[in-house]
Amino acid sequence: MNIRDWNPNFVDISPMFGSFLHLRQYLANCPLWPEHTDLNKLVLLRDQQVLTQSEKQICFVPQGIGKQCFEQDYESRIYLTGQVQTRAKNWHDFFNALVWNIFPRAKSALNQLHYQAHLLESVNKIKQRSALRDAATLFDESGVIVVSSEKTLIQLLNDFEWKELFWQQRKAVLSSMRFFVFGHGLYEKALNPYVGMTGKGIIINVKAAFFAQTLLNQLQSIDSILESFLLQTLTSNSDLTPVPLLGYPGWIEDNNKEIYYENKKYFRERHKSDSVS
Repeated sequence: MNIRDWNPNFVDISPMFGSFLHLRQYLANCPLWPEHTDLNKLVLLRDQQVLTQSEKQICFVPQGIGKQCFEQDYESRIYLTGQVQTRAKNWHDFFNALVWNIFPRAKSALNQLHYQAHLLESVNKIKQRSALRDAATLFDESGVIVVSSEKTLIQLLNDFEWKELFWQQRKAVLSSMRFFVFGHGLYEKALNPYVGMTGKGIIINVKAAFFAQTLLNQLQSIDSILESFLLQTLTSNSDLTPVPLLGYPGWIEDNNKEIYYENKKYFRERHKSDSVS
């Protein structure tokens, strides 16, 4: 699709948009690009408020013009005021707003990491970004949450045993492992999915009962666990593991054939330098 055009039915383009299924009706009623007011109404429809770690209510506002002072910098402004600068008619920023809606605690955690790191850099006149801030950015843009109740499947993913995981253990993956896209950059790419799409994964081991929950309850559970991981565990890019998204069964039509998983450029082998989650 032409990414300049608005498509109220974008959720149907790919299973990668599955985390937005509960928002389908609201989005389908937007014949034109959603305005900031539409995005803010969507936030207010939630049962709980969407707050920053500094307890400011999230509100989507037009993007500022020109170079900003520290307090008006993108992440600082969110942390201090709750205002998320959002470009109009822009898929990248639109998906960022939607992720705030489905994973508010994790997004607020990332925002706090950025704010605190930026404050430290500003006070101490440090020009180079920290490894933690780089990791936060990477996950914010390209993150995917891998949820599984089977440790054997998690091990196969960590070992880059892609064919064994996605083909030979296909039924087990469909019943006991799910991918939830987090990065708004990945969502933008999913409008025109292509072989090579790779997420930066955080793996969560859950009980089998997780998969019997409603989508909303699943998202809330993930959000809570993810918030803790980001604030307490994330230190660098090495805490994120590469995940070939279009390996997940059914996420692209071509992967219903075994030969699809022979593409070593996409389903590559593990090297010593690869991240371990």
